[in-house]
Amino acid sequence: MVSLENLTVEFGGFTLFRDISFMINPAERIGLVGKNGAGKSTLLKLIAGEMSATCGVISKPNGLRIGYLPQQMKVSNKRRLFDEAQTAFTEVLNLKKKVEYLTHQLEVRTDHESSEYFQIIDDLSHASDQYHLLSGDNIEGEIEQTLIGLGFSVQDFNRSTAEFSGGWRMRIELAKILMCKPDLLLLDEPTNHLDIESIEWLEVFLAGCKSSVLLISHDRRFLDNVTTRTIEISACRIYDYKAAYSDYIQLRAERREHLINAYRNQQRMIDKTEEFIERFRYKATKAVQVQSRIKQLEKIERIEIDMEDISNLNIRFPSAPRSGEFVVEMSKLSKAYSAHEVLHEIDLTIRRGECVGFIGKNGEGKTTLSRIITGDLDFTGYFKIGYNVNIGYFAQNQDELLDEDKTVFQTIDDIAVGDIRTKIRDILGAFLFGSDDIDKKVKVLSGGERSRLAIAKLLLKPYNLLVLDEPTNHLDMHSKDVLKQALLKFEGTIILVSHDREFLHGLATVLYEFKEKKIKQHLGDIYDFLQKRKISSLQEMERKSANTRIATEKNNGPGKQQYANKKLNEKELRKAENLLKRCEDEVAALESELETINLRLADPEFLKDSNQYHDCCTEYSRVKKKLDDAMHRWEVAQQKLDYLKTD
Repeated sequence: MVSLENLTVEFGGFTLFRDISFMINPAERIGLVGKNGAGKSTLLKLIAGEMSATCGVISKPNGLRIGYLPQQMKVSNKRRLFDEAQTAFTEVLNLKKKVEYLTHQLEVRTDHESSEYFQIIDDLSHASDQYHLLSGDNIEGEIEQTLIGLGFSVQDFNRSTAEFSGGWRMRIELAKILMCKPDLLLLDEPTNHLDIESIEWLEVFLAGCKSSVLLISHDRRFLDNVTTRTIEISACRIYDYKAAYSDYIQLRAERREHLINAYRNQQRMIDKTEEFIERFRYKATKAVQVQSRIKQLEKIERIEIDMEDISNLNIRFPSAPRSGEFVVEMSKLSKAYSAHEVLHEIDLTIRRGECVGFIGKNGEGKTTLSRIITGDLDFTGYFKIGYNVNIGYFAQNQDELLDEDKTVFQTIDDIAVGDIRTKIRDILGAFLFGSDDIDKKVKVLSGGERSRLAIAKLLLKPYNLLVLDEPTNHLDMHSKDVLKQALLKFEGTIILVSHDREFLHGLATVLYEFKEKKIKQHLGDIYDFLQKRKISSLQEMERKSANTRIATEKNNGPGKQQYANKKLNEKELRKAENLLKRCEDEVAALESELETINLRLADPEFLKDSNQYHDCCTEYSRVKKKLDDAMHRWEVAQQKLDYLKTD
């Protein structure tokens, strides 16, 4: 479908890609991986047509529809959320207007035998077919399903898009792209602004959509659940694996082992050859052999290895003074923004040495509580920071707060004091900033490089409480592993706000779920929590929440509640079966009616009467539309019944 041939990209004297080639086939789901700065986002921009390569060709078929979600997008409109989402269906809405206009023309025109009249009939038939093919009658349902799947509530539909934060605006753009149903989806870290529930909804959506997908993500579980092919960018080249991420890791390790052995053998051969050349360069009797070895070296295709991948990184947060036993204490703590209450009478105690995970949907107060703990926000109720607690805070937008005109080295050097100044280069090296990187200005760094630099700043002071709000956004896999290992060795207390399931796994031992202005404690690992909640999709969670609310309202005991839920499910099942039967009967009746009309249109005698022919064509269009609508209702009813039966 899309072919990249011998693509090379150079910036000044720096080569990002060199002669890379691969093809994106229909309905493929590909994960694009590599370290920060390797060129993943650039590759998406090239395919989307927003950048041009230095040389090489990108071949795309005519009419290919591409949906591109960049890491950062500036949006400035002020429509209602629902109206903004509806702009994804511009083509369908234009078709609807065309159908209405052509139908009106058939009703008012009297030249039933003219070629123009027959052309209108043909145009109407084609437009109607296109409209129903694009599910024009289900626009509102699809908008509602997609927006709710991405975390919006029904109450949000009438809010102006200007009221939403940057992360939520990105969700709006993602919703529009998904609803456009492009032939090729290019998604640059789509999970960065999504909570766990929305990520799981997106997994199900992408796994079932007909579009080809090329996505960048640093969420291992997300890649495993969505992709079936992995393309790695490393050392200016690409390596193509017909496998999802976890299998790719194993295959890559095997390939790299062979590559490293070949690299070492080649280096030994090169060293010996260069030694021979230097030793006998000025001996006339060896002149022919020396020239032969020189030509041999020139012809060698040098094996290149990304040295970051074979380095042994080991960072550790500096030791800090021991804090008191109780690091954070709060009772009946509440927080409201004007009339909107976010947290209501929260009780929470965090002890020394705990790693606490804050989880839940976006907008439920995780960041708000983090900022209260760090002293950035006021509140009502009781709150106390423990004895000798020194807080290090990584804000969600920490990378945006860096001075873009400073270099990487200056960013650290300006705030480092005391003996730590002698270790600046070591700290930057631990966060993968080599000697060629430390003089780069912040404004040329990728999102992941900025996040690494912001995290590196936390190593400059001996904190004993780290409050980290989405620290893994934009970090590549390797950087996340380095950070996770450092946190596992950290001797202080950690409060971690994250939607990254793999990062939380094995790190956070106590979870607090934020929901409906309250928090609820869950002991154990993130996957234990997800398994208990049985969150396999957002729809399942919503339905189970509804059942729970019904049972709570009736104030039943455990046995009665289970019985009531069973009865409710059986009732829903019967309703779904009856609805499906009615839909099947309606489809059968309309198909029979349409067949009768087709027989009349096939009769040569009938065609001689233009008035009858016109009426018959109009009737055909009417019945065809009703049949399409009935088929759509049947599909929805069948899906609902299948869903209820699988529970």
